[in-house]
Amino acid sequence: MTRHKAVVISSVLLSLGAVAVATPAAGDTRQQSSATVLVPVSEAPASAQHAEPVVAAVERSAHTLRSTDPEGSLRDLQALGRMVRGADVVGLGEATHGSRDFFRMKHRVFRYLVEEKGFRSFALELPWSSGVRLNEYVLDGKGDLKNIAHEEFQGSYRIWNNQDYLDLIEWMRTYNLRHPDDPVQFMGDDMGYAGPESYERVTGYVARRYPQLLNRVTELYRGLAPATDAGTYGEEYFKLPLAERRERAERTGKVYDLLRQQRPAGADRRAHLWMVQDARAIHQMAKGMAFDFDDEDQVAEMMKLRDQVMAENVAWWRTHTGDRILLSAHNTHVSYDSFDARYPKTQGAFLRDALGADYVSIGFTFYKGAFKAFGAEDNVMRTYRVGAARPGSNEHTLDKARQDDYILDLRTVPAPARAWLGKERATWNIGAGWPDPVRYTTALGRAHDILIHLHDVEATTYLGTP
Repeated sequence: MTRHKAVVISSVLLSLGAVAVATPAAGDTRQQSSATVLVPVSEAPASAQHAEPVVAAVERSAHTLRSTDPEGSLRDLQALGRMVRGADVVGLGEATHGSRDFFRMKHRVFRYLVEEKGFRSFALELPWSSGVRLNEYVLDGKGDLKNIAHEEFQGSYRIWNNQDYLDLIEWMRTYNLRHPDDPVQFMGDDMGYAGPESYERVTGYVARRYPQLLNRVTELYRGLAPATDAGTYGEEYFKLPLAERRERAERTGKVYDLLRQQRPAGADRRAHLWMVQDARAIHQMAKGMAFDFDDEDQVAEMMKLRDQVMAENVAWWRTHTGDRILLSAHNTHVSYDSFDARYPKTQGAFLRDALGADYVSIGFTFYKGAFKAFGAEDNVMRTYRVGAARPGSNEHTLDKARQDDYILDLRTVPAPARAWLGKERATWNIGAGWPDPVRYTTALGRAHDILIHLHDVEATTYLGTP
């Protein structure tokens, strides 16, 4: 396996953008100090006369954002609260995986939803087992946050090891110290890794409650639990022959099926449900790794499965905790409409099918700025910067509004803007890997319910290894 291919496969767990390796480049490239600058290809420039009614309609409907700082007043988010209405799950996207302003704004929105709307869980595209470890910290102070982040934010997930996410998690811990009887929680909904603790929880519960099944479960799990760090485990797993990866998925599926067939009674039922969810997460990981990554159709099926898994895990959490949830992911995942044909169905579309109006999607756009991303050729984390969005792109027109940063309800904007939002055009869609040769388009009005537009974004402070 070539170094480039290994990077591409690993990054697919976070981003569609990193798997596109054979499409014509998206725009002109030039160097600016140590950061790479890429500018997206545009549609045919719209005339100023044509754009004016759209911009005017956006200005009339936009609610100005005063800050992305998670501390201080939240009064400017009251409009967002009205837009969210009574939804139980709010998907909040990001147009890059490495910009400080998106992460800080997520912290700010979550704080508002917790304090004003009764939300109690933050969900991230992070493996289930990693989420459990972080939730133990958030709820009980178990472990050291920097150590947990170092151990769990590895491989393609190491992009989350940034100061902004650690600030959010520390805020959650502080909140719980002040509200021990009404805590907030953290969950990971993704399938890219299953830590050794998940296997231990399953086998430990089986030993206590179903000792007659212990030998069978132990044998099926033999050799599967990680014995190295998460990053090394992922790299080694990708190198396994396809037949072996599929055999592993068959074994994890047998454990999951066996355990969910058990029927506990009384108080034991809740513990059983959580144990089965651990077994399910283990199987989700193995099943996701059991595709042929040399086959483009298989990659598309894996990506569809991944978004289905993330949606199912969020819906499971909502059902079994009763919490209202802020779901953090890339715009591509929280949206209803796929940004790419190789992305057959999104997490947002699955959640809309499952929850209806109880799910609301919020997308982010930005005009220019910086972000952290993996180098597509060498997997090294760097800061990249993109210049102003080109004429004809979504962001170019949105940024003409007099408000620099604002919130816009895409469902209620006046007719000129609604018609404009319903048409596909070039858009920033920057994932975990860069440069990305794909030219992305989307119709924002079909992708999201609400939009947060930022004029300028800066790269997050990355804390992990390059």
